[in-house]
Order: sequence, then C-alpha cells, then structure tokens
Amino acid sequence: MSGFCVHLMRHGAPVTPQLLLGHADAPPLPAGTQLCLARAAPLAFARVISSDLSRASVPARQIADLRTIPHAIDTRWRELDFGNWTGLAASEVDPAAYARFWDDPDAAAPPGGERWSDLKKRVAAALRELDQPTLIITHGGAMRAAMAVLFHMENRQVWAFDLPYSCVLTLRLWPDSGLPTAQIVNLTGDPCAA
Repeated sequence: MSGFCVHLMRHGAPVTPQLLLGHADAPPLPAGTQLCLARAAPLAFARVISSDLSRASVPARQIADLRTIPHAIDTRWRELDFGNWTGLAASEVDPAAYARFWDDPDAAAPPGGERWSDLKKRVAAALRELDQPTLIITHGGAMRAAMAVLFHMENRQVWAFDLPYSCVLTLRLWPDSGLPTAQIVNLTGDPCAA
C-alpha cells in the first residue's frame, strides 16, 4: 500500500490557556476554533478524528461539517491525565515534583495522573488503525506521544518540539503489520506567535 498523509492538529486556544488541563473539558475560544478551521482549509483528508474533549471536538465537528465528511471521537487522542495537577498553572505545582516529571514522566507521573508510557500505548494503538488521509485534532501531549512512538524519540527530543495551539504536524505514513513507518512532512504554526 502506498503512503498517505495524516495531519495532527493541536486544538485551538482554550478559554483557560496555559494551564495543565489534561482531561479537564475546557471549551475552546472562538478565535482558537477559527484558527483551526483556517489551518485545515488547505489540507487534504477524507475524515476527521478528534479527542472527545470539547477544545478538540468542537473545531473537528465544524471542519467535518464544512467538508461533509465523517467525524469520529476517539478518546485515545486525549491529553495526558495530569491527575492532581489538572487545572493548575505550572507555577502552582511543586517545582521539584514538576522537574522530576519532565525528567522521567513514567517514574514521576503526576500524582493521581497518567504515566507517559500509557499515553504512548493508547496513541500507538490509534495510529495502527489509520488507513487513509485523516485530520486528527488532538492535544500537545498526544502529538508528542505520536512522534515518540513513530520515530523512537526520547522524552527530551519530543519536549524540544514547540507545538503551539492550532499547529499542524503533517506525517506521511506507510502501514505495515505493526506501527506504520512515518516521515515528518511539515509543521505549520508560528511558535513565536503570542
């Protein structure tokens, strides 16, 4: 089978930006949704998949409706569960605990939250099912997890990617019997924008 493109889009800015939202269902700002629609306009895809959280599902539904193509919810594309840190700004989390999390998100997962390896497992399972050009509206953590599993990147490598709200990471996938092989085609989004 020949390769096909998959576009991973981070949801637009939520009404409560710069917080560790995780599984909290913060709605998107209208401007964030509009930027997602604008970024999707030049892309080619046959269906839309999104996280069930409204900051991802609202623009996904609108894009699918505009194109009259299918939209499916897949909870495997949710953000990492930040547990007790959900809804906090990074500055409100114990600095030592937060540093340990960034150094080793498996050994130092957020209290009551999800391990990084669990996020990677659910994203890997979702990637295995892709078989056609798709737009996936998801979250920064899930996008990084996809890069980690597809490109065998270490934590520090995926943290180095700036994935601003509404950015698009385009991948070309070649399915095989396991995880697809992949190539990064493009990353659209101005990391210098406010």
